[in-house]
Amino acid sequence: MTPVSITPLLKRLATLEAARQVSAEEIAAAVALVFTNDISAVQFALLLWALHTTGQDHKPAVLAACAASMRIAAAQVDQTKLQKVVRRKGMSEGRYGGGLCDIVGTGGDGHNTYNVSTTASILASAVLLIAKHGNNSSTSLSGSADLLQNAKPTPPVIAATTAENLPGVYEKSNYAFLYAREWHPGMRFAAATRKEVPVRTIFNLLGPLANPVHDTGLVEARILGVARCSIGHQFAEALRLSGARKALVVCGEEDLDEVSCAGPTRCWYIHETSNSSGQVNGDAGEKTEVVTDEFTLQPADFGLPTHPLHTVHGGKGPAENAEILLRILKNELPADDPVLHFVLINTAALLTASGVCEAEGEEVVKERGPGGLRWKEGLRRARWCVESGAALKQWEGFVGVTNELSGSGA
Repeated sequence: MTPVSITPLLKRLATLEAARQVSAEEIAAAVALVFTNDISAVQFALLLWALHTTGQDHKPAVLAACAASMRIAAAQVDQTKLQKVVRRKGMSEGRYGGGLCDIVGTGGDGHNTYNVSTTASILASAVLLIAKHGNNSSTSLSGSADLLQNAKPTPPVIAATTAENLPGVYEKSNYAFLYAREWHPGMRFAAATRKEVPVRTIFNLLGPLANPVHDTGLVEARILGVARCSIGHQFAEALRLSGARKALVVCGEEDLDEVSCAGPTRCWYIHETSNSSGQVNGDAGEKTEVVTDEFTLQPADFGLPTHPLHTVHGGKGPAENAEILLRILKNELPADDPVLHFVLINTAALLTASGVCEAEGEEVVKERGPGGLRWKEGLRRARWCVESGAALKQWEGFVGVTNELSGSGA
């Protein structure tokens, strides 16, 4: 098959002034050619380089449009079947409507910390319905998929969580890992060229925006970590343009793509405005507005001390990190362990952002912190996820169902 030429577009991306006139839709259409192998390696490399040098790959509209192209090319789940199982589970509580949630980072922060977002996603599945999008590592010692593939005593078969099988996975567990290599098959056509391009490109940024079930409308809340504070606002705006109505973009001030346990974390909180009664606008026919608030979080906002990042590196690779994961799930780490605190903070952030902490009850910690949210209640619930064994139960359900689906047996 003869590749499609994007020469006219590349010429327009050759200078900063001309590149400003190129629309996000034009760039996304060119990126879409990658997923069907309809662009030459040379022109693909030139496109990546042009987007990098002109700064187009950091513009919110471009990120949103290119992520949409990536999702369109992904494996497509049966939306009706998925919607039925989500509704049947009926996990709504507080201002959490029972929808799917994700916690993911761009990677590339260079800190090589423990797999905190992946572990946090598993812990949070005790309370939330999780659709964790992830892949093997490209820059760190241990990516999210690497961690799960090394789990003991029996790892989940993450490749079994396909578009066809996803509704069935949720019948047995609140947790699902959407393995990017399986859900985005067109990305294999980009791999060789990406390795040859000597800079981080737009493809290093699209993954967190390309959760393959996003367009079902069932993803309710997410945390997205970025590796540089300077791009936090762009990612928040890209999420908003993509239709997100409840999300938290975070970056530790050390340029860490997690909520930091070592000090301040910059946050961009995407949410719907509320009327005076505390209910989301739209219940009485009012127009709903999605806004982004900026604030800073500290470990103290969760009621925890700070820990230097060198204390939360975890193991030397995915096998050792998988051992730590199991110890956390079995509540075997000391209550003041730095890695445990790091995981609890990020679990609490996702729980808080989801709205579940707005539920009322005798045990609820009602104190509010930055953004007007109940971060300490999130921490209380995060500890419950571990100490009750509820997170371990969901993890074991995920391991069991994926092994059944693969035919290997748990």
